[in-house]
Amino acid sequence: MAKIAFLGLGVMGYPMAGHLQRAGHEIIVYNRTKVKAERWLAEHTGELATTPRQAASEAQFVMACVGNDQDLRQICLGEDGAIAGMKADTVFVDHTTVSASVTRELHEKAAKRKVAFIDAPVSGGQAGAESGKLVVMCGGEQEAFTRAEPLIAVFAKKCVRLGESGSGQMAKMVNQICIAGLLQGLGEALHFGEKAGLDTRAVIDVISGGAAGSWQMSNRYETMLDGFFEHGFAVDWMRKDLGICISTADEIGASLPITALVDQFYKDVQKMGGGRWDTSSLIQRLRDHDK
Repeated sequence: MAKIAFLGLGVMGYPMAGHLQRAGHEIIVYNRTKVKAERWLAEHTGELATTPRQAASEAQFVMACVGNDQDLRQICLGEDGAIAGMKADTVFVDHTTVSASVTRELHEKAAKRKVAFIDAPVSGGQAGAESGKLVVMCGGEQEAFTRAEPLIAVFAKKCVRLGESGSGQMAKMVNQICIAGLLQGLGEALHFGEKAGLDTRAVIDVISGGAAGSWQMSNRYETMLDGFFEHGFAVDWMRKDLGICISTADEIGASLPITALVDQFYKDVQKMGGGRWDTSSLIQRLRDHDK
């Protein structure tokens, strides 16, 4: 069993840290909003740290799941940051979705202290975190990944190292690009079916078994038709992720015309007051547009 510092107890980190504790690991938690860490400790066994450095100072592994590049830098760097407190040969595993550039920056800073840094963004949303069935895409040195993989497996159904530092974040961008296009297409299809007067549920039941089928179709079409958009991964966060995809595409010379368009559609959803709706809410933009 390992001693693990877990930094960030949001909708993803809270259940992920819980899985590790129930698996028998010794957990030290840190969250910028202390009350959330206290709530976690009321439900689980563990210790509370007041700074990332304090949390990391006694840990064999540090795992993080925060909001964005700025949040990650804040918990990693500086006098109170986790990297300053980590002992040599410990491993930092970052589950935040951030830019590959900040990942590589932190990887270099960690290496100067003889600390390994693995980028390990996740897919599966709040439901996947709670059920322990996330998909994790990793980048970093093989030796550090091999050490961290058994811990990640506690809350993941699949965990793969895809290359050197930044590779996990680049893979997560591929994931988000796919999701954006799929959800817009599914939203348009359902909206079309509604406008055509079809029994849309019956149509989806038929076509989901063919070439049009997808995870999004199987798991989201009914709630999309019902106008229920409370599945956890918010439009605000998706726009953050798509912004990373679009800026990275400019850097590497890739073309993302559909992704850029869907990003603007999500901007429309935000203007409708749907920033906290989940990503399947694109259909509501189409409905409101036709009113």
